[in-house]
Amino acid sequence: MPRLHLLLAGLLMLATSPGTLAEQTFSDAPETMAGAPTLSQLSVDGNRFINADGDTVVLRGLSLSDPWHLERQGHWNRAYFEAARAWNAELVRIPVHPGWWREAGHEQYLQWLDQGVQWAGELGMYVIIDWHTIGNPLTGVPHRPNYLTTQEETYYFWHLVANRYRGNPVVAFYELFNEPTNRGGEMGRLPWPEYKAYIEGLVDMIFHIDDTAIPLVAGFDWAYSLEHVRDDPIDFDGIAYVSHPYPQKREPPWQNQWEADWGYVADTYPVIVTEFGYMAEGDRGAHIPVLGDDTYGKAITDYMADKGISWTAWVFDPRWTPNLFTDWDYTPTMQGEFFKKVLAQ
Repeated sequence: MPRLHLLLAGLLMLATSPGTLAEQTFSDAPETMAGAPTLSQLSVDGNRFINADGDTVVLRGLSLSDPWHLERQGHWNRAYFEAARAWNAELVRIPVHPGWWREAGHEQYLQWLDQGVQWAGELGMYVIIDWHTIGNPLTGVPHRPNYLTTQEETYYFWHLVANRYRGNPVVAFYELFNEPTNRGGEMGRLPWPEYKAYIEGLVDMIFHIDDTAIPLVAGFDWAYSLEHVRDDPIDFDGIAYVSHPYPQKREPPWQNQWEADWGYVADTYPVIVTEFGYMAEGDRGAHIPVLGDDTYGKAITDYMADKGISWTAWVFDPRWTPNLFTDWDYTPTMQGEFFKKVLAQ
């Protein structure tokens, strides 16, 4: 189907699918998750995360698949979370695609999230809830139809989520907008001051609901670059920044370029790398370069360890790429074997 027709189909879905803004109501107070397991409450102190005792916390873990994607495969279950914990993950990231959020309906999606939060907490893992959209948040133009959303829908998503998990230490992080990009102008203008104002509006709303949450803010270039933070950071304390430093973003050697593009932020604010990964010859996938060994994996994990940067490797799924395992026996890929060993250390 031509790209324009896909986009129009996505717009129609936004207008007619279950859980759309037309059907959502503010007449009743959003529900709060009951009976949630507890971990130590995390907070921001300068450029680090700390627990309730004031100890520095650096988390390493896995970026999971979307609950709707896993439900259709029969693998949105506790066993999936147990497998992540068996890899020694301390943190799991749960992506929610706007298109699937509307297709399944927000009531069903919140039930899935409740289950994931319950399982993660019982197994001793913190959670990032990720609004997994890609595109220009100012114009609304998405990378693909399943990423199509609006500012109104994004506000309402976080309104529901922040109310539901307020005060729940397991849900430590809210990743506000997965990958902002305008694809070199093809998706319309994306000035940092306007994007910053939009993000600050989301942060302000979330903090009014739950000031224990830690919002995560991505920069531009598909959440790679944080260059604007140097001169014009988000005007709120208690937040952290995100980068997705896939190997194709820069030519090796990478370290000096990472430092200039996003790593320098970790000297002042907490940083989480919520997506990164690589592929071997013969692996399925697009846009991720094929690497013959673990050079990139070692370089990026060593760099983040030196900087005290938390991370979740992409992606704990056999279908999405770059995948960490090949089948539902959790047989690791090349990168999966590497990250499994790093997590085990």
